[in-house]
Amino acid sequence: MPPTLASLVHHSALKLTVLAGGDRLDTPVRWAHVSELADPVPWMEGGELLLTTAMKIDAADPDTVRPYVRRLVRAGVVGLGFAVGVNYERTPPALVDAAAEAGLPLLEVPRRTPFIAISKAVSAAIAAEQYRAVTAGFEAQRELTRAALGADGPAGVLARLAACLDGWAALYDASGTVVAAAPEWATRRASRLGAQVERLRERSAPASAVVAPEEGEDRVELQSLGTGRRARGVLAVGTGAPLGTSERYAVNSAVALLTLATERSRALHQAEQRLARSGPADAAVGQADHARDVAGELYGALLDAPFRVAGCGVGAAPGGRGGPGRPAGRAGRRGGDAASRAGEAVLAVPEGERLVVLAPDGGAAVAACAEFAETAGGARAVRARRAPRRAAFGRPSRRSPSRGGAGARAGRARGRRGRFRPAAPRGRRGTGLRGRAAARPPRP
Repeated sequence: MPPTLASLVHHSALKLTVLAGGDRLDTPVRWAHVSELADPVPWMEGGELLLTTAMKIDAADPDTVRPYVRRLVRAGVVGLGFAVGVNYERTPPALVDAAAEAGLPLLEVPRRTPFIAISKAVSAAIAAEQYRAVTAGFEAQRELTRAALGADGPAGVLARLAACLDGWAALYDASGTVVAAAPEWATRRASRLGAQVERLRERSAPASAVVAPEEGEDRVELQSLGTGRRARGVLAVGTGAPLGTSERYAVNSAVALLTLATERSRALHQAEQRLARSGPADAAVGQADHARDVAGELYGALLDAPFRVAGCGVGAAPGGRGGPGRPAGRAGRRGGDAASRAGEAVLAVPEGERLVVLAPDGGAAVAACAEFAETAGGARAVRARRAPRRAAFGRPSRRSPSRGGAGARAGRARGRRGRFRPAAPRGRRGTGLRGRAAARPPRP
């Protein structure tokens, strides 16, 4: 707790006496300031204990001290310390009456207590409070780090953060969907913040916003997650009061840990680039052993189980920029968000004018991409391009050591000039999920 007038009154070495405003001694004191000016208000910031000997004012004149005390109250001064034995042998009754009338705590300072002793007591109490806040913040950092390394991952971080703040915490993914919250009831509260989260996601990270609380509601603060131009998630925390120093340390630590959890690591990015340079689809479907050597521990498990290769090619990105077009990027993000919620490993690599996605067969990423491809909105977005194409999925592939790699049972895909051209399933019927997988765009 910061120093208060009560803590100064109970300080055994100061020997202060309360003359007025005894019901307001729990007011925090930001600083102790000495001034003999008749009007010290221009040099006040609010929250000060003003110390004076009344050298420049007539403290015994009611017409003088009443305006003086009222100005101090309007300036936010929390208390007046009046020294006796210097200009006045005892505190004038006019000053006591004016302080009681204005509701300003008045403390009598004995002759043997120098003002510097009061200033040092306030300063020491403020330093102790700051040290306590920093120590509590470091302890919160350690607890959050242990939670991040635990089996619960981001959910454990949210639970620990909510306990540190005595409030609630929620995590949104890149699409603005609530993926975790603590306590459980906070999911309903977080789901009502969709519009505010969407506005924050449109800003470059890092970014933050405070949601003005309505009557009877808590104070909500939003923090974007990620280091790039596009936020990869949003953290929301709800508390009954503005965050203090230790609480701010905890929130900043949670933002850093959740950013690490949602942001792709440098090793992951380098592995994707190596796969892209070597032809990701050709490596994953036709040369599984080579793909495992390149991916190492990052995607080895993905290639050991049945997986699907999705190719979405709908023309170049708008404005002539390289990389996949906007619908392809949206499909990739939709699958990536679903994989993140389900804890699946997924690989999405731009290849020319399309996006190649490797995901577990029958998993959440495959279902999300298929749903996007079949929706009217997704179809319209694809048909709007110059070279219309729908996201299509190849047949499931399984790494088979006895037959020389992935795709041995589902039809071997062949690479040609770095292009991904999987073999079409037998009995081709129409397009979509049963059509050709990521066929080559027509020549202009």
